[in-house]
Amino acid sequence: MNTGQKDPITGANSSEWVERLARLGFGARGVVYATVGVLAAQAAFGAGGKTTDTKGALQSIVTQPFGKFLLAIVAFGLLGYVLWRFVEAIADPENKGTDAKGLALRLGYAGSGLIYAGLAWSAIKLILGSGGGGNSNSSQDWTARLLAQPFGQFLTGIVGAAVIGMGFYQFYRAYKAKFRKKWKISEMSQQEEKWATLASRFGIASRGVVFSIIGLFLLQAARQSDATQVEGLGGALAALARQPFGPWLLGIVAFGLIAYGIYNFVEARYRRIQTR
Repeated sequence: MNTGQKDPITGANSSEWVERLARLGFGARGVVYATVGVLAAQAAFGAGGKTTDTKGALQSIVTQPFGKFLLAIVAFGLLGYVLWRFVEAIADPENKGTDAKGLALRLGYAGSGLIYAGLAWSAIKLILGSGGGGNSNSSQDWTARLLAQPFGQFLTGIVGAAVIGMGFYQFYRAYKAKFRKKWKISEMSQQEEKWATLASRFGIASRGVVFSIIGLFLLQAARQSDATQVEGLGGALAALARQPFGPWLLGIVAFGLIAYGIYNFVEARYRRIQTR
């Protein structure tokens, strides 16, 4: 039974609007990660570009022709993604429940919403011309605050281990490909399904690599009690570039991030989104 209130102009109810905004949000998320990947790939193969994070991707978008207009669409999409994540966390449309596992998942949805709310706010500040793009040391800032607490090194180490664990969970997700269960497979051709699955697996695994590197930086910061050891997404990509065969390693992960963007585009088009 549909209980959402009808929009008097479009005839769509509130649940349909949340779904539409969620799909736009996945698309915006895809644009951001694909941009990070393209810039990193250009850096890897000497075609300009740079290793940057998601905020740096926003800065790159705003410098393009019609950049503020494009970034406004991305910002609106990110806000839609935030709304959907909060609906998942509060309304629990997928019935995750209130046991320990369910609450952990719902808290994770809320945390994701807060992260992308911050990214959307950065986009809005760029549109208004008040900064908000480029690499920042916010990771170092919160790590420094954590290290300053009682048992700060221990707590930072726990966070680092958790981030590495998240990285390995991405490898598991890529291997099992359970994300396909949420797709409307019947609406995809065999070729679309094949290539969407391959791109999604590659993209999710590449994100796992990045998480693992960030976690290692956190463990090093904990061991040395030095917040300057911490790096975010851009720093993780730069670290790859400094390794033996660095350009190739960076290039592979860069293409993986582009693939992760494609995964988000597939989610925007084919994911079954529950809002009630």
